[in-house]
Amino acid sequence: MAYKKMVAATLVAISVLASACGNAGNAGNAGGSNMDAKAASANAANEGTVSSTETKEQVTLKFYSYNLAIASQIPGTEKLIKEFEEAHPNIKIDAIPIPSTDINAKVQADIVAGSAPDVAQLTFDGLDFAVNNFGAKPLEDIVPADEFQSNFEGFSPNGMKLGQLNGKTYGLPFTFSTPVLFYNAKLFEEAGLDPAAPPATWEQVKQYGLQIAEKTGQTGAHVGGATGGDWIIQALIGSNGGGVLSEDRKTIKFGEPEAIGAIEMWQDLIKSGANSKLNDGEAIEAFTQGKIGMLLFTSALQSSFLAASEAGGWELKTAKMPAFGDKPTTPVNSGSALFILTDDKAKQQAAWEFLKFSTSERGYTIITSEIGYLPLRPAIVDDPNYLKDWVEANPLVKPNLEQLESLQPWVSYPGSNWKQIETILNDSVSKAIVSDGDVASIMKDAQERAQALIQ
Repeated sequence: MAYKKMVAATLVAISVLASACGNAGNAGNAGGSNMDAKAASANAANEGTVSSTETKEQVTLKFYSYNLAIASQIPGTEKLIKEFEEAHPNIKIDAIPIPSTDINAKVQADIVAGSAPDVAQLTFDGLDFAVNNFGAKPLEDIVPADEFQSNFEGFSPNGMKLGQLNGKTYGLPFTFSTPVLFYNAKLFEEAGLDPAAPPATWEQVKQYGLQIAEKTGQTGAHVGGATGGDWIIQALIGSNGGGVLSEDRKTIKFGEPEAIGAIEMWQDLIKSGANSKLNDGEAIEAFTQGKIGMLLFTSALQSSFLAASEAGGWELKTAKMPAFGDKPTTPVNSGSALFILTDDKAKQQAAWEFLKFSTSERGYTIITSEIGYLPLRPAIVDDPNYLKDWVEANPLVKPNLEQLESLQPWVSYPGSNWKQIETILNDSVSKAIVSDGDVASIMKDAQERAQALIQ
């Protein structure tokens, strides 16, 4: 009964995963109380330092958050807000839960109605739209240059790029994950594969997937991400040397040879029988039940899969995203950034304090250990005041952390048609991989239709 309830809880998260980073769950609280005490002590040492921009007048910030609309992420998000308010008693966060599927429309409607939020948690694929339609404020215009620079010392350089457009930082990376290859060590052993040697290339994924299917009767592999946001598609295309949008942000590139080759690999996995023909929701359920050997999907599902493996009597392992031969992989992030939307100067300064705390060493300690996403301050992984104990107790996160070094931003398409362009790519890939159709024709048609929507 407990196992069925756990699987059901995992499936509830799938609807969230379709358009955002997904249900990270409680990513494990091993050593949590000890870590909290250490981090609180370290944080207290810095509480006396006041930002040069910080106001002391009473300010209330209206904050739209999709983490607060995900049951398993509510406690960690509320803890983050509570600790911020305790450290900044003059600033109150009026936190409002909005599902990720609704949050852009809600912000847009409230801007028209004159009741826009002061801060919003928005997914990276809407970056261009948030800048040009929501009036997102570049942090460089709010914060003195020396304070801006000093605050981001030790921040992941690749991480900082995620919320930047035209040379300015509009979104401060908040919660995000990368594509990780989860695999079932028990099925590997039953298939005669070494669980300590996961596939490093897509050619090996095909080989291993066929061997698992033949030896165990279970499904070999499933590559997720054909629907619900194109970030995994972007990661695959980029890892084959391609892209989805030109550097000048004017030309769609879905139909170029590198993109076509990436999708042909995916189609071949399915046609060969190495990859399942399930949709992502079905594949996630099957993986939790120990019926799929390998699954490429968001790292935010790690805690759910770990619970499923423990309940089901199989061992969960993780590996980095496989490569196309000897080409370097380009994992693309999903997830969100925090955007300051208010024009009020006092609220802007208060919002900067909130963003700064949320992405501080302490903030990312909470985000990683209690909400389930990656820290963009890599040094805290080895710091006993922050995540060292937690990472040692949760080693499955390490491949995901290693991918920070090659992380590429989730490309946002220009103009008001950005979501339609993303949908065209998703739908075309979905059509290509489950059919015998000519991938080149399908992707070139997608490119032409998407190009017509570029503004």
